[in-house]
This record gives sequence, structure tokens and C-alpha cells, in this order.
Amino acid sequence: MKKIILLLFLLVFSVSSFSQIYDPVKWSTSVDKISDSEFDLIITATIEEGWHLYSQNVPENGPIATSFNFEKNDDYELVGSTIEEEGHTVFDAVFQMEIKYFEEKAMFKQRVKILSKKTSTIVGELEFMVCDDESCLPPTVVDLNFKISEKNPETIDFNKQKSKEIVKEIKTQKNKKSSNKSLLTIFIIAFFSGFAALLTPCVFPMIPMTVSFFTKQSKSKAAGIKNATIYGLSIIVIYTLLGTIVSAVFGADALNALSTNVWFNVIFFLLLVIFAVSFLGAFEIVLPSSWGTKVDAQADRGGIIGIFFMALALAIVSFSCTGPIVGYLLVEAAVGGSQIGPIVGMLGFSLALAIPFALFAAFPGWLNSLPKSGGWLNTVKVVLGFLELALAFKFLSNADLVLQLHWLEREVFLAIWITIFGALAFYLFGKIQLPHDSPLEHISVGRLSLGLVVMSFTIYMIPGLWGAPLNLISAFPPAQHYAESPYGVGFTKLGGGANVADNHYDIPDGAHMMAPHNILAFNDYNKGLAYAKKVNKPILLDFTGYACVNCRKMEQNVWVKDKILPILKNDVVLISLYVDDKRKLAESEIIDSKLRPGKKLKYIGQKWSEFQTIKYGANAQPFYVLMNHNEENLNDPAAYTPDVEEYYAWLKEGIGRFNKIDFNF
Repeated sequence: MKKIILLLFLLVFSVSSFSQIYDPVKWSTSVDKISDSEFDLIITATIEEGWHLYSQNVPENGPIATSFNFEKNDDYELVGSTIEEEGHTVFDAVFQMEIKYFEEKAMFKQRVKILSKKTSTIVGELEFMVCDDESCLPPTVVDLNFKISEKNPETIDFNKQKSKEIVKEIKTQKNKKSSNKSLLTIFIIAFFSGFAALLTPCVFPMIPMTVSFFTKQSKSKAAGIKNATIYGLSIIVIYTLLGTIVSAVFGADALNALSTNVWFNVIFFLLLVIFAVSFLGAFEIVLPSSWGTKVDAQADRGGIIGIFFMALALAIVSFSCTGPIVGYLLVEAAVGGSQIGPIVGMLGFSLALAIPFALFAAFPGWLNSLPKSGGWLNTVKVVLGFLELALAFKFLSNADLVLQLHWLEREVFLAIWITIFGALAFYLFGKIQLPHDSPLEHISVGRLSLGLVVMSFTIYMIPGLWGAPLNLISAFPPAQHYAESPYGVGFTKLGGGANVADNHYDIPDGAHMMAPHNILAFNDYNKGLAYAKKVNKPILLDFTGYACVNCRKMEQNVWVKDKILPILKNDVVLISLYVDDKRKLAESEIIDSKLRPGKKLKYIGQKWSEFQTIKYGANAQPFYVLMNHNEENLNDPAAYTPDVEEYYAWLKEGIGRFNKIDFNF
């Protein structure tokens, strides 16, 4: 009798009040007539507070992008691609990439050209993914239906709201905070890069020469300051104009696509390698000499126009030093996704270049405190060359990740960086000399100190080859699972060393060792259940997703803790079901969807997503269930639980109930 009561008690937990079906995005459609043959299909999303919808343009290996698929028909054709609102672009620490998303409202437009007057309806579907601070929902598919009418295009509203009002709100209610933060980062990096450019051999000697020219040629000190200020403003105008041209040529959509495009990343890699080799002294990148001659001739005209052309002459003459820095900044600003990113970048860079000319013109006595030009200027240039060479491999790594070639896995990437920074350290110690270096009898204290910092950084990276996380540079190398030895060098899928797989002496059928934690895990529900019965352990169902941010946070910040990891390795059988798994089901496993009548479950992820929704009344991830061999809940399911103590208590509660009850009766 007691056993029956306990079973009934467990059944109560299976219908937990914790479970919840989320539906945070409401979709509506409308049609705008552009001409007799062209129409704009408008898809509008209203997003609940706290949730965010991902853009169409997100990098590979990131969250699931919003996508649209329109039914092919000879009666109409698509004009261009689906366009979207600006949204917010931020750096995601979990995915280690810039990701664009929308909050509150989002609008997408697809222009179509009608080829037949009989066309009255256009149908399609969209797939999207949303997350909040605690969970992500699996990829969801929504049917789209547009009524085409030449006189009065019909609005189809899925959510009983007026699409026109929503569109109007989108135009007036845009949250720019995340975008502004990204632009501020670009500005700061560009600003300090401008100061670095000042210390190169092409620019630094020009400061006293130019300032002396203005102070001596001007009739008064005030006039000298005025002319030097105009000169500085001209520098800002020239470089900012360059950023404006880049923004205008590419446009917002193209800039968003840069970070996800394989060939752009390869081109950027090659471009930065050329810049780096130039800085190291192999050759100089110079603009045609005729440009400088013509500009110098215009500089002789005097007045504001003459000063402007003097600034342009500086930009041209110093291009061999500033060009690689400007090129790198434009690349970084462009892949950030904001259309004004290149403009902001060039504004910051040129501002740092211009400030010294105005300051030294106002206070000419400061010129006496400037260090003399010499070999140290080339040292600055070489250091920048090493840095550009290292950063170039980040773009090559992006291309490798997108194509999943595994040519530049984590160990290879780190080996390259260790080599580059090790060589830089030896260069700073004077053990390596490059073509344009002056003879070196001794090194300065500053150079020695910088060399020690670089050598320390190099040594810091070495344990990364054996699986160390390297949190200081986590944004640059590939993730730990994208490695030749995801479990760490010297460890195998059985765990390596004396403690083979932590008591799992053989890998059961359908199981694998989850990197980098070395946890035995199943992705097949039935095989995992059978193994749990064999070893007489409770089951931890882990509804997760490859693109689930908070799932990764739980794995990286909670599962690794000393109190949690031994439990996951020894006390439960982990079954991880990926709701965004895009692999196709076998023909024999394709079934009708119970949640979307008339639709088929074609993908593995759809199967597990529907299973979670129907059995547990929940559709958000992460979602954890502790259950016994009869597939009954041992306690309330859990969601995102960043508190280690709380998650530990939840695990111990369920495991304790399993150990107290014998279900074989």
C-alpha cells in the first residue's frame, strides 16, 4: 500500500505546475501595393517583453536564424531577398560571436512581382527561434498566407492586432542601446589604433615638422593654432569620408552578411596577412607617387583649401604605415554589422591622429619633450605587424568553422598564436632582427618589459593545447569542442589515464562521452532508457539545443562544479535530446505532427521538441527531467538554474527518491 501511495505521489509531480508552453512571438502579415505588378509582402513580429528574436543574418554555429521560404509558383517571382529592420548587434559570450536580434517588434519585407493577373494568394512559411535570459524555444515553423488584391490589399492578422499600427510602432520605437554599445567599442578600438599609428615611422616625424610649419608661417600664435586645428579637422574629414564610402558601397544588409560569408572571411584573412607582412618589412604598400605630386601642388594654393590638401598629402604619404591599420579597422567595423560602423571607426582613428597637431600647435613647448625619431618607430611598426598577423587567423578560423572543415581546430589555432607571440617576444628581446631594424646594442627597459608581458602571454596559452579554457582569449580561438582532442590531450573517449571514463569501462551502444566534461551521454531516448535499467540508475532527461545559449551556460558554469559533475558522471544516466537537430529522420520514422495537423515530423529535432511539449507541457530549453525506469518524474522538472546549490539540491532530491523506491514489483 505504501508503494502505491508513493507512486501516486510521483504521478502528481509529472503534472507539474512548473511546466509551461511559451508563445512569446505573435506574427501578422499584410500586403502593400507598390505598382500594378509589384507588391511588398510584410511579415510583422510582436515579441513579448524579455524575449528576443534572432535575425536572418547570424553566423554559422550560432543560434537558429529567422528564415523565410515562399512556395515556388510561375505566377509570381521574388524581387531580391527578404529585408529586415536594423535590430541590435551584440557580442554573445557563449557563442563567442557578434549576433543580431530583435526585441519588442520586428518587421520583414519581401517584394514580389506578379506575372499573372490570376494570382490572388501567395503562401510560404517562416522558421524562427527566440530566447530570453533563462531559456530558448526550439525552432518554430509558422505558415504564411498573403492575399493579393490590386484595389485593396488584404491584411491577415494572426494575432488580432492591426499590422499597420504595429509597423508604425516599429518605426517610432527602436531600442538602440545594444547597437550603441557595439559602436562605442568600435570607436574606442579605432581611437587607440589612431594613437598607435602616430608612433609609426611615416607619421611621428611629421608632427614637429607640420606644427613648426604652421607656427612659423602664421602671423600670430592664434593664427598658427587656427591653421593647425583646420589641418586636424581636415584629417578627420578625409578618413571619415573613407568610412562613409565603405558604408555606402556595401549597405547595411551586405555588412551584416560579411561576418557569415566564407569568402569574405578568407579575403579578409589574406588582406590582413599582406598588411602584416608589409609591417614586418617585406615590402611597403604605397599609393601611386603621382597622387602625392598632384596633391602637393594643390597644397601650395594656401588658405583652407591648401591646408586640406596638406592633410590629404599626409594621408597619402603615410599610407604605407596607416594603410594596414585603416584596413584592419574597416574590416572589423564592417563585420560588426552596423552600416555606420566604418564611419564611427574612421572618426575615432582620425580623431586620435588629429589631436596631437592641434595640441602641439597650441603648446609648441611640448615638442621638446617628444622622443627623437629612431629605430624605436620601426619597432612599433613591427609589433603592429605581429598583432595583425595573429588577428588575421581569427578570420580564417571563422571560414573553417562555417565550412566545418576542421583544418584550423583549437590546437592548431593556439599553436599558430603561440608561435607568433613567441616570435614577437624574441624580437622584443633583440634575438630576431628584421630588414628595417637599426643595429641594436642593448634594449630599453620599456622594450624588455613589453617582451616579458608578451612572453608571459605566450606561456599562458600553452596549457590550452592540453584543454585549458584560456578565458582571457576565449573570444578568439575555436570552442573547446572544436578540437582534435576535445577531452584534452592524453585523454580518450574512455576518459584516459587510470580512471577510465569514470567507472564507464565500455562505451554502451548509442552513447558518447560529452566533451569537455567527459560525461557519458545518450542522444537516443530508447537506448539511454535501456542502459539506465541495466545499470539501475535514474535518468536525467536534458532537453537542449545546439543553439541554446542558456544550455551552454548551464554546461559551462554549473555542470563543471565539483558538487555537480560527479553526480552527472556516476549517479544518473544522461539523455540529451536536441530540439534543433536538423538531421532528417529515417523514412520509417517520419510521422504526422500531433501539434500541427497536416504537417509531418521530418527532423530529429522536431521529434524531440514535440515529445517535450506533449509529455511535459513545456517547450523551452534547457529543461531537465529526473525520471525512473517507468518514465515517471521523480520530482518537479527544472529549467535554467544558474544557482549551483539549488541545482545540486534538485538532483539530490530526485536521486534520493529513486533510491528509496523499488519499482520492480
